[in-house]
Amino acid sequence: MMRLSTLIALLLTAGPLAAQTSRPLSQAAGSITAADVSRRIGVIADDTMMGRDTPSRGLDLTAQYVVDQFRRLGLKSSFQRYPITRRRLEPGQSRVVFSAGGRHDSASFTIAARFEGGSVPEDGSRARAVLVGGPHTTETAARLDVRDKAVLVVPPSPADPASLQQVLRVLFLAGPRALVILSPADSANFANTIPKAYPERTVIGLPTGRPVSLQVHPSSIRNALSAVGVDLAEVRTATSPLSRELSELEVVIEMKDTVTSSLTAPNSIGILEGSDPRFKKEYVVYSAHMDHVGITPGQTDSINNGADDDASGTAGVIELAEAFSRRGARPKRSMIFLTVSGEEKGLWGSDYFANNPPVPVKQIVANINIDMIGRNWPDTIVAIGKEHSDLGATLERVNRAHPELRMTAIDDRWPEERFYFRSDHYNFARKGIPVLFFFNGVHEDYHEVTDSPDKINSEKEARILKLLFHLGQEIANAPGRPEWNAESYKEIVE
Repeated sequence: MMRLSTLIALLLTAGPLAAQTSRPLSQAAGSITAADVSRRIGVIADDTMMGRDTPSRGLDLTAQYVVDQFRRLGLKSSFQRYPITRRRLEPGQSRVVFSAGGRHDSASFTIAARFEGGSVPEDGSRARAVLVGGPHTTETAARLDVRDKAVLVVPPSPADPASLQQVLRVLFLAGPRALVILSPADSANFANTIPKAYPERTVIGLPTGRPVSLQVHPSSIRNALSAVGVDLAEVRTATSPLSRELSELEVVIEMKDTVTSSLTAPNSIGILEGSDPRFKKEYVVYSAHMDHVGITPGQTDSINNGADDDASGTAGVIELAEAFSRRGARPKRSMIFLTVSGEEKGLWGSDYFANNPPVPVKQIVANINIDMIGRNWPDTIVAIGKEHSDLGATLERVNRAHPELRMTAIDDRWPEERFYFRSDHYNFARKGIPVLFFFNGVHEDYHEVTDSPDKINSEKEARILKLLFHLGQEIANAPGRPEWNAESYKEIVE
C-alpha cells in the first residue's frame, strides 16, 4: 500500500512535470541545438584562448565571452574576481604565546612550533584554551563546544593515525580559532621536522577566519600548562575521552606572512530572476568550469584546448541560459548560470563563489554541475550524487518523462575514483546545497593537447542539455526545496 506522504508528494510534483510538455517549454528546449553547441565550443576551445590556464589572458577572454553571452540574453551579468596570492611564512618572526597564572611561555616557529595548515591570522589570534585528550571518536568530538577557542589536542598513546585525523577534521570544522596539537615526539626530533624556510603556498580569496592548525612541542610551554594543572602524561594515557575548559590559559598566535605575488582570476555570473514573488528569492545554480590546463611546452601542438574538459560544460551553461530566458520558460525560482575558473588547480573559483555568493547561500536550493559531457556514449550520461538527495528521484522522474531525448542518466560508474569530490559541485555540497554532477567519464584525450573541438559529439551534448533544462524546470517550479538524505548530509556537509 502506498504511504500517504508518498501519494501527496506525487500529487504535488504532477504539475511541473505536466507543464514540461507545454509549447513554450518545448520551444525553449528546442533552442538548444547541436550547431549552437559546436559553435560555442569552437570559440571557447580555440587556440586563441591558449588553453585557458588560471590565471591567463585566454581565461579572461573566455570569461568575457561568457558574460557577453549572458548580457545578450538579458541576464543580470557580472564578473566575480578572486585574489590568488603567493605567501610564505616567516618562522623567525612567528611564535605562539601561552599565558596563565602570571606565567608566559613562548613557542618559536624555529624550534618548537610548526605550521600545519589553515589560515594564517592576519592580525594575530587570541583565544582561551580547551584541552582535548583520550581516545575520542568523531561522534564524541562532535559533541564538544570548541567554537572560538584554542583547542589543545593531546594525541592518545598509542594513537591510531587514521582515527586521529578524522577527529582532528571534526574539531577543525567546528569553528575553533586554532587547532594546536601537542606533539608526543622528543624535542630534538620535533625540531628537525621544522623547515628552515617554509615553501611558498597559494592562498585563494581573502582571509576567511578559518582556524590555523599547528603542532607545538609541550616542553616549550610546560610552565603555563603546569599553572593550570595539566599533567600531559596522565592525559595521554587516559582510557576514556576527556575535555576540559582551561579558562585561565590564554593562547596568542603571532604569525608573520609575506606576500610574494598577487594576481586575480574570474568567475562569470548570469542571473535570471524567477517569475513567482514567493519563490524568486530562491536559486538554482547551473555551473561549469571554463578553465583548462594551459600550454604544454616542447610539443609541436602545445595548446591544451580542453574541448570536452570543460568547454563542453561552459557552452552548456550558456545554452541553458538561452533556453531559460526564452518567452514562457522563466521558472518560479531564480536561476544562476555560473562558469568558474581554477577548477584544475583545486576547485578555486567554486570555493570562492560558495564562500562569497551574490545571494544568501541558504537561498541556493540546488546545484547542477556540468563537467565533460561531449564524448563517449551517445545515449548515456553519468549523474554523480543521485544517492545523496531526492534530486536523484527527481532526475529519474524527469528522465522517464522525456524518452524522445534518447538519453539515460545512470549512476556513478567509477565510485573508486571519487569523482564526487573532484569537481565544482563539491564546494556547493559542503555548504549544504543538494547537487547533481553530470559527467561522461574520461578518455584518451583527457588533459592532452588532443582534446579538440572536432572530437565533440555536439548532437549528443544537445540532448543532454535538453534533459538538464527539463530537470532545472522541475526543480525551479517544485513546491518544496530538494532534500538531503540524512546519512549523506552527515558525511558531506561542513
